[in-house]
Amino acid sequence: MPTTTIRIPEELKAPVVAAAERSGTSTHNFILEAILEKTELDNLQVNFDLVAEERYGGIVATGKTIPWHEMREYLESRLSRNEVSRPVARQLNA
Repeated sequence: MPTTTIRIPEELKAPVVAAAERSGTSTHNFILEAILEKTELDNLQVNFDLVAEERYGGIVATGKTIPWHEMREYLESRLSRNEVSRPVARQLNA
């Protein structure tokens, strides 16, 4: 496994050590978990952006979309576990 040196500012060392102790892990493991968590969050953001761009491209290409008030009603009904039909995308009046 390659070695990487991380220089932690003095003012950050004590809070990291304390957080690691509260988590019941070593400082080394706490830092590794923080790096992994940040990496996973970055990957989620990248994937979110890709999906958003793809969906926006579909709207631009077709001119069809679902008005927010209809989508919100649909989502709220789904959260309430109500049976509800999915709204249909359509051309909106400009």
